[in-house]
Amino acid sequence: MYRHLTPALALAVMLTLPAFGQDSDNKDKNLDIRSSVGDLHVGKDADARKAGLPLYPGARLKAEDESKNQANLSVVTEAFGMKLIVANYDSDDAPAKIIDFYRDKLKKYGKVLECHSQKHGGDVQVHESKDSKESKELKCDDTSGPVTELKVGTEDNQHVVSVEPRDAKGSTFALVYVRTRGKQGDI
Repeated sequence: MYRHLTPALALAVMLTLPAFGQDSDNKDKNLDIRSSVGDLHVGKDADARKAGLPLYPGARLKAEDESKNQANLSVVTEAFGMKLIVANYDSDDAPAKIIDFYRDKLKKYGKVLECHSQKHGGDVQVHESKDSKESKELKCDDTSGPVTELKVGTEDNQHVVSVEPRDAKGSTFALVYVRTRGKQGDI
C-alpha cells in the first residue's frame, strides 16, 4: 500500500515547491503537512544551528537572492525519511579561516574529509546500499578546484561545509546537512 503512496507524496512535494517559492509573502513562512501517510516540511527556516553547526563569526546570509539561499525540507513516511538543510552565507574572511573554523567544529561528527572541486554547493551523494545495511563512507569525487568541501559522516547522515573564494574579497560558504533512512530509524 505505501509503495504507491510514496510516489504520490513525492509528486505533491514537486508541485508544491515552485508555488511555495514564488510567493514573496511566504519569505518567512513554512509549509507543514501531516497525514496518515507521512509528514512534510518545506521552509526557508534553515540556518547554521539547524545544520548542526555554529555560524562562523561575522557571517551573513548570502546577499544575492535571500529567498533562494536557505532550504529546510523533510519528508517522513513509514517507508522512508529524508531531511535536507542548506544555508548559504557570505564572509569578509579568507576561505582558509572559515575552513579551519569548520574543520574543528565538524570533528564532533567523526573523521573530516577535505575535498576540492570546481563547483560550489557540495556534492551530496545519497545511495541505498544493496550489499549491506551499513551506510557507505563519504568520498571525494573531484581532486582539484577552488572550492573546498569538508565532509563528515556517511552517505545517509552527513554534514558538508563548502567554501569558495568570492570574486572581490572574502568567501561564500554553504552549510549542508542530509539525513536519510529506509524503513527503520528516525530522522
